[in-house]
Parts: sequence; C-alpha cells; structure tokens
Amino acid sequence: MDLADHYDFRLAEYLEGVEGRLEIWKESRFADRLWEHDHTLWAETPLPELTDRLGWLDLPGEMMSRLDDLREFAHSVRSEGFKHIMLLGMGGSSLAPEVFQKTLGNAAGYPALTVLDSTHPDAVRTAAAGIDPGKTLFLVSSKSGGTQETISFFRFFHSQVSEVSDKPGSHFVAITDPDSSLAELAEEHGFRRIFETPPDVGGRYSALTFFGLVPAALIGADIEKLLVSARKIARATTFAAPGPANPALTLGAMMGELAGEGRDKVTFLTSPSLNAFPAWLEQLIAESTGKEDQGILPVADEPHGEPESYGRDRLFVLFTLAGEQSPQDEDLIKALEERGHPVVRIVLGEIEDIGREMFGWEVAVAAAGSVIGIHPFNQPDVQLAKDLARKAMSGEAGDETSSLKEFDTSDRAALELAVYEWVRQASAGDYFTIQAWLASSDEMTGRLQRLQIYLRDRRKLAATLGYGPRFLHSTGQLHKGGPNNALVLQLVDEVSEDIPVPETDFTFGALIRAQSIGDYQALRQRGRRILRINLGHDPGEGLTVLERAMGLD
Repeated sequence: MDLADHYDFRLAEYLEGVEGRLEIWKESRFADRLWEHDHTLWAETPLPELTDRLGWLDLPGEMMSRLDDLREFAHSVRSEGFKHIMLLGMGGSSLAPEVFQKTLGNAAGYPALTVLDSTHPDAVRTAAAGIDPGKTLFLVSSKSGGTQETISFFRFFHSQVSEVSDKPGSHFVAITDPDSSLAELAEEHGFRRIFETPPDVGGRYSALTFFGLVPAALIGADIEKLLVSARKIARATTFAAPGPANPALTLGAMMGELAGEGRDKVTFLTSPSLNAFPAWLEQLIAESTGKEDQGILPVADEPHGEPESYGRDRLFVLFTLAGEQSPQDEDLIKALEERGHPVVRIVLGEIEDIGREMFGWEVAVAAAGSVIGIHPFNQPDVQLAKDLARKAMSGEAGDETSSLKEFDTSDRAALELAVYEWVRQASAGDYFTIQAWLASSDEMTGRLQRLQIYLRDRRKLAATLGYGPRFLHSTGQLHKGGPNNALVLQLVDEVSEDIPVPETDFTFGALIRAQSIGDYQALRQRGRRILRINLGHDPGEGLTVLERAMGLD
C-alpha cells in the first residue's frame, strides 16, 4: 500500500482552496526550501528560535545511529531489576513518553512508565504511593534544565530514594540540552546517565529525540520501527511534490486554508488503541500556531456528541489502527461529512506507525504556520504566566494578586449569577476551556467531561479540558497568544494535606496555587473572559455545587 493510501481527505467546499495552496507550494519549491531550512517560509529575517529550531527534520535518520546505545541502556536497567520507570517532566518532555506507554505499552519483562506532570500535592502523593523508590528509575526531563516543576519533583523523589539507597544518584537519569543547569545538577548528584538532546529541536518537536526514545526503549518499545515509519513520511516530504503523495504537506495546507475560512478548530477522533495520541497533537498544534492573535485550536478527548452539536468552525480527523473497528466514530464521521463538514481519515497499518504520524504532523503544523502567517517554533506568551507565578510565590505580585476575582461554592446565588454572566458572553467562533488545577483521576475527569459536554451542547461551541499546570506547557500559549475567542473556566481547590519541596522554602500546594494565580493574571492581561471558582477542601462536593449552579442537576 502506498503512503497516500493511508490518507483520505474529504474537504467538501474547501477542496479548491487547498489544491490551490498546494499548487502555490509546488511552484515556489516549498518542500525543497523546508529541507534547506529556509526561514523565509515564515519570516523575512532569520528570527530567534526559527532557523535554529529545524533540527527535527533530520531526526528519523540521525537517531538510527543511536539505536544500539538505547537498547543496551534499556537492557542494563531491566537486568538490574528496576520495576518502575517514572518520568518527571512537563509538556514536550512528558507527552510523547506518555503516548508511547499508553499506545505501545511496555513489553513483557520491561517496566511500565508513569509520568508525573502535576504539582498538586495529591498527585505527587499518589505517584509516590504507586512505586517502590528503591526499584524505580527516574527520568528527569527538561530541555532548558530549569523547569521549576521538574526540579521540584526531582528534589522530592531524590529525598525518598536517599532513605533506601546509599547511591541515590544511580536511580536518576537526566534528559536535557547540553550544558543546561539540569546537566550540572546531574553531575553534582552522580546521576546514572545524562542524555544530551540536540539544542536545535524545540520541546514539542522532540518526540524522536532522547526525550521520547529513551522512555520508549526502557519500556521495550520497538524504537527502530518508530523511526522507520517516520522516515517513510520524511522521504515523501523530501522528494514528492506537494499533493496526494505528500500527505504531510497536504495536511498543512488543509489546516492553514481552513483556518482562514473560519474552520480553526481541529477535532480528533480515534479508534481505541490510539486514544492517547491527540494529547500529543494538542501541544504541537496549540503551542505552534497560537500567537499573534492567530491560532488553530486542537480539540482532543472531547466526548462524542450528536452531529448537530458541532458548529461550522470545525475540521474533523479520524485516526484508525488497521483492523480495529470503531463503528461509533465512523458513523459520526459519515454524518458530519453529510452535513458538509470537512473530514480526514488516517489509517495506521501497525501501531508503530505512530512515529510516522508524529513526524508528519510536525511537518504539517510547520507548514500551516506559513499559511496563517506565524512563527511556529517559538512560544512568546508561555513566559508571562511563569513570571507572574514567580511573583505570586515571592509575594511580589502586589495589586495583581489583590485583583484576583474568585468565587466559591458557599454562595449558590452568587455562583449561579457568575456562571450565567460568563456563559452569556459566548458567541459564534468562540470556545470553552475548562482548566482544572486539581489532582487528576478517572472519576474527576469523568465529572469534568460532563461539564464539557454541557457547555458544548448548550452553545454549540467547542469545549476543551485540561489539567494544570500540565496545560501551561501544552495549550497555554494558544489561550493567551491566539485569537481572543476563549472562555476560560478555572477550577482550583484548597489543599488539605500539603507536601514540602525538599531543599526549598515552599510546598507543592503553594507552587500550584501560585501557578494558577499567575495564569489567571496572564489571561486577564490578555483580555480573556475568565471565571475562577474555588471548589474548597472537597473538590468533589464543590463540583456538585457547581453542577447545580449550571443547571446540571
């Protein structure tokens, strides 16, 4: 089967525009210029984080030379009897490993991988309770090396391992850029290994660097197959003219052109084995395109609705693993296509073709950025929330923190009015986003998805859901830097049992509160419509009150 046979584009009235874009790219040698690292595809001048962030194009070939090293390292870890792998990281450092574990699974005899990317004390406590620190290898992953969440996780678990091991450093591995502060920390603490990653690859484009491949190797995944599948689409992007034989550029032209026509919300559906993949795509698309008042909203993990639940601002993409039936998805896609929505079907011949899709969508998102006129490799608005969180932690926020407008669940009438006033601001083309600064659990996610469905169906607008601080390193750039069409529901709680961060003067509870305040202030500075609700010491009960205030009881 040819590569093009895995992709079926049904673009309805938008087909002519997409074909026109592909013809322009053919005439202008877009594919050749991409591989030549030509910055003029995105900007007239070679901006920072542009020409020096294109190293990901060469990864499918370059990382082949590291296969033996990765396999030997994974074998040594396995032979020493490690039972758990825990990755401490955020965003680009954590999302690909999480997808690999949930999609590929750990091979027989290999340890399973757990990802910790929440600073909520309950999440940290749950992660610690699920492992034996003496039989756990910790991957401390940060491109910059100074990610506060990651270093706080390290300090906590290093303290725990020190209680059961005379050589705690042997339980830790650093994955980071050369000469970063994390590399120095690793040397100081005698880490088992430091994997240096290429500095010319940004975090969200790093799935096929050591950030993704070290965890994949440790769980026994076939990393060679991942790279081979990525090379197939890389070669098509290199040698094929834009068109059906070059599906990555076709995807890019499609997203860019449809965004310009108001179809700026890409909704993902998957067959069961691929359920985790859209979480990785979410960061890639949102953080790459959401800036300069432009942006494409990825809608991942949104529960199915009736065809009439979806507005005319969506593009739908269905991923299916060959041989895996998904009749509910297929029925919905058919109904949406009949209503004139553009839809794309993508079939993975085998599960390792996830590598093909990762590389293909990286090309597609970079190409879409050229269409909508943004620089796809920077993230200018991410730092704002970090700076404001730091101020909140240090007490420097002053009037900014005092202006925090927070509703709680003790006054039902005030809460109902606040919810009503917030929802009524929505209009066509907007979207709702629930940002939960809470500990994640299946039960909590299910209840939050109920709110998500309610908001979508009430106003026929896209609705997304994310946990903080995880989403700050994923969709946070889009919420602040993209178009002002987000209605933000920020949910926080009161920590009942806090956890100190060793070697510091703060706690995880103080950290997550400061992060939520920092993001609130950043969103307010950007003029976003935000409603902050404190669910109290019992977030489950607080959520019940909120549901009633919304009319869900």
